[in-house]
Amino acid sequence: MLPDLKIQPLRYVLAIVDHGGFHAAARQLHRSQPAVSMAVRELEARLGEALFEKGAQASLTPFGAYCVPRFRELILQHDRLSRDLLAQVERQAGHLDMAAVPSVASRLMPNLLSEFVERYPGIRVALHDGNADFVREQVLGGEVDIGLSSLWQPDDALAFTPLLRDKVGVVCRDDHPFAGRESLHWRELAGETLIGNGTSRLLEGTEAEALLASPTFFISNMISLTASLVAGLGITTLPRLAFAEEYERLRFVPLECPVVERQVGLVRLAGRSLSPAAAAMAAFIIERLEEGQGEDGHGPSSQ
Repeated sequence: MLPDLKIQPLRYVLAIVDHGGFHAAARQLHRSQPAVSMAVRELEARLGEALFEKGAQASLTPFGAYCVPRFRELILQHDRLSRDLLAQVERQAGHLDMAAVPSVASRLMPNLLSEFVERYPGIRVALHDGNADFVREQVLGGEVDIGLSSLWQPDDALAFTPLLRDKVGVVCRDDHPFAGRESLHWRELAGETLIGNGTSRLLEGTEAEALLASPTFFISNMISLTASLVAGLGITTLPRLAFAEEYERLRFVPLECPVVERQVGLVRLAGRSLSPAAAAMAAFIIERLEEGQGEDGHGPSSQ
C-alpha cells in the first residue's frame, strides 16, 4: 500500500537538512522542536524506514539521502501548482475562448478586450467571429467558453443573458433617395432592389415580413455585402451595430414602422460552471455593457 505523504512533514525534513539540525529547523519554522521531531517520526513510520541517523543531528541515512532531493522536487511542484491554482481563482492567469457575431467582434470587442487585459493582464483571450449560428454551435460544442450573439430561438441547452437591444434600419448609398430621411416605413421599401443577408430573418413575424419574399440578391458575407452597397447594387436592412460606419458613402436610416430589434447577449452552456477566466470575462462584459447603455436601454451610448 502506498504511503500517504503530507507536504508539511516533508518541509520539516528539508528545513532540518538546510538549517543543520532539529532545533535550528524548529526556530526557522516557528514550531517547537518536539513537534518537528514527532512529525518526522510519523513520516518515517509511514515510509517504513528512518530518514536520519539516531543521535546525529541532521545526518541522513542512505534512504534519507535518496528521499531529500525527491521531497524537494515534490514540494517545488506542489507550490508551483498551488500558485497556478490561486492565480486562476484570483483571475491573475488563465485562458479562455470566446465567439462573437462580426458586428460585436468588430464594434464592441476591441475596446472591451483592451480594458479587460488591463484589468486582468495574466488572462489570455482567443476571440472567434462568425454568424449567430456559428456562435451557437461553438458554445454548444464546447469549442468556446462564452459567446456574444443573438439567439433566434430558445434552446434549453444554452443560457442567454440579454445585454443590449440593437435596432434594425435600412442601409443605402448616400445618393439614394432614402439617404436623407430620418426614418422609414417598411412599405416604402417595396419596389426597391433589396439585398438579403444573414440578419434579414429579424423581419420574420413582423409587419415587414413581406420583404423577405422579394430580395433581388442574398449576400451573407459582410465584406461582400458592404462592397455591393457602396457600388449601388441595392439597399439592405441591418442592425445598427452591423452598419459599417467607416464607409462614408453609406447611410443608416432607422426602420420605424415596424420597430425591429435584435437582442444581443451572453451565451453559455446551461447548467455548467465557467472557468475562473471565463467567469471574469462574462462579469466584465455585463458590467461594461450595462454601464455603456444609453438612457433608452437600446445599446451603448457611444453608438
